[in-house]
Amino acid sequence: MHFLLPGVIAFYFFKENWKKVWLILILTMLVDLDHLLSTPIFSPTRCSINYHILHSYFAIAIYLAALFFKKTRIVAIGLLLHMLTDAIDCCWIK
Repeated sequence: MHFLLPGVIAFYFFKENWKKVWLILILTMLVDLDHLLSTPIFSPTRCSINYHILHSYFAIAIYLAALFFKKTRIVAIGLLLHMLTDAIDCCWIK
């Protein structure tokens, strides 16, 4: 979902520049660098949403606000898609 969904969205909504948009959407996965600040870095039973700094509700609110500005819209879409896919992952954690 982290790679396929951005590709589908880029191709469907940004047909003229879909490769560039897909690259930007993929680069928003760098938001996962905040996992390096956690101990342990990866835990299969931990939900990323509201645990890591860049996955916090405050950060998500900033990503939502960035949708309203043309210059940050594509990055905001990528970050919100990333949060959505992470939230879906949280549904499987028991």
